[in-house]
Amino acid sequence: MNQVKMFDVNFDNYDFMDLLDYIDKTIQERNQSYILTCNVDHVIKLRKDKEFQTVYSEAGAVVADGMPLIWASKMLGKPLKQKVSGADLFTRLGKAFEQRKYRLFFLGSAEGVPERAIKNLKAAHPGMNIVGSYSPSYGFENNEEENERIIRMLTESRPDIVFVGVGAPKQEKWIYRHYTSYQAPISIGVGATFDFLSGTVKRAPDFMQRTGLEWFWRLSQEPGRLWKRYLVDDTQFLLLLLKEFRKRDKVKGGKLE
Repeated sequence: MNQVKMFDVNFDNYDFMDLLDYIDKTIQERNQSYILTCNVDHVIKLRKDKEFQTVYSEAGAVVADGMPLIWASKMLGKPLKQKVSGADLFTRLGKAFEQRKYRLFFLGSAEGVPERAIKNLKAAHPGMNIVGSYSPSYGFENNEEENERIIRMLTESRPDIVFVGVGAPKQEKWIYRHYTSYQAPISIGVGATFDFLSGTVKRAPDFMQRTGLEWFWRLSQEPGRLWKRYLVDDTQFLLLLLKEFRKRDKVKGGKLE
């Protein structure tokens, strides 16, 4: 099964190697496309955000970023292979990016953070081909001049993959509005990945990532910024999951009749 539909999202049933195949193929063909890493927060935001829904409908690939989505897929009898998160891209695919000499560009995070992330990545992967980075100013997505500067920067550095880390859904919407202008084969929103890579924000221990408690770790690290997202917005996920069960049972019931 290549796609799994849950919560009105068509997930590609990819693990990291499947995603790498997709990236390779898109870069070889010089197509322009973007990848979405869907987590519980996206699922909630998609309910009310029309533009975000459009962004999703035109994505090249949508992968599940979060253990709750993997568990939900298993409970609903349509298991997804693996959690594929933006924050794990470099641990899982860094060596492949290095070997293929893909041209990478980092856009996002605070001043100095992408540079520190690059320094740490280069220590692990000396041959990694990072062709540029930029920390956009606050509110850049509504600043025409700033957007033109970024597009010019991207056009001149000709990256194969653009990683955008400015938070969801801002990063996905920005990519959607501009990816055909700067014409990189692959663009992907990676949230707080540059913060993790630079050491600015500490990533949750492995066992917390595996057991789906990464949200709790992140909340304890940045309570002021994240409490509403995790404690108010994301609790709606349980209701959505119940709806999915009802939908599934209806379909099963329909088949039996």
